[in-house]
Amino acid sequence: MKTKDRRPRLAVGLISGTSMDGIDAALVRLSGSADQPRVRLLVFDTLPYLREVKEWLMGVAAGELTSAGGVSRLNFLLGELFANAALGVCRDAHVSPRSVSVIGSHGQTVFHQGRLELIPGHSEAAAPSTLQIAEPAVIAERTGAPVVADFRTADMAAGGQGAPLVPMVDYLLLRDARKGTVALNIGGIANVTVIPAKAKPPDVTGFDTGPGNMVSDALVRHFTGGREHYDAGGRAAARGRVNEAVLAELLRHPFFSGAPPKSAGREQFGRYFVESYFLSRRRARFEDMLRTSLELTARTIVDALARYVFPETRVDRLIVSGGGAHNRTLLKRLAELLPRLTVELSDQYGLPVDAKEAIAFAILADRTLHGLPGNLPRVTGARRGVVLGKIARP
Repeated sequence: MKTKDRRPRLAVGLISGTSMDGIDAALVRLSGSADQPRVRLLVFDTLPYLREVKEWLMGVAAGELTSAGGVSRLNFLLGELFANAALGVCRDAHVSPRSVSVIGSHGQTVFHQGRLELIPGHSEAAAPSTLQIAEPAVIAERTGAPVVADFRTADMAAGGQGAPLVPMVDYLLLRDARKGTVALNIGGIANVTVIPAKAKPPDVTGFDTGPGNMVSDALVRHFTGGREHYDAGGRAAARGRVNEAVLAELLRHPFFSGAPPKSAGREQFGRYFVESYFLSRRRARFEDMLRTSLELTARTIVDALARYVFPETRVDRLIVSGGGAHNRTLLKRLAELLPRLTVELSDQYGLPVDAKEAIAFAILADRTLHGLPGNLPRVTGARRGVVLGKIARP
């Protein structure tokens, strides 16, 4: 495709995040050029994982079920499930999947280490690496559409951390000539994109701030015996009190004091983190632990902005997306801590909070087909902008 091609085109974005709840699928109509797209969401849906699949994924991500054969089988199984999710949104929109110009599949992250890290008990350091599964060749064969997948690796090969990647889309869709903007996505991990007024791509910064919903979701699953998976609306956390001693200990985690670029995942804030800081405290109340985890999320977002953003950039508005946008207690706390900012939801900008990341990977895949870079080097730390992903064709 030509980079200036302005013909309307259909694209599908697929992603399963660090919460590992299921596959988000968005069918969008793109118009305008790939570097100045206009986006209209046609259909969004989530295909939940069966409990057995989710437990399998959690086991692999935790390092408990990591045989080569097991990961290979899971990769192909997820390929089928991701294909079903893409076919589902096409069916709901009454369009043929073969009329889709591209499917962008982020896949399911089962491991991500963005920077050189020491291995406990070893003298050598582990090199950065990442692994997202959901076989794109299967998706392409089942749908009849070209698939762009494995988005993170090209950025990492160029010296970046492979994440976050959504800031490119935040820049394309949310920049403003007069207002400085922070786009905050609260998924399993929370991350920010900082877009100064009148920004050009080199002006945009972004990074992961720490846990979003990951810790609270794990606490809910533990204390309800797996019957519930998240604190709906933040209602349970609202009944609790912050354990200041625990919070002070949490805030000393080295991730929070590290300067951007930085990215995080289950490797930093997964099962070991939850067990060490929360579940080891036998007499702690469930609601107090939830309230403390919520305060950790809010405080680390605000502290990161105060430390790395506000000294350099005037910010007028905070635009929130992701599952955490449904947590009224968390949004209220952010508004209390950031009284000078207007706190809005991405819905107000045509980007439904649950669909935004899936929409983003449809747009990033469209950029890949047009030969345009999808990363922002100042965000990921890469040496240069690179075209992201690998293309599987039917």
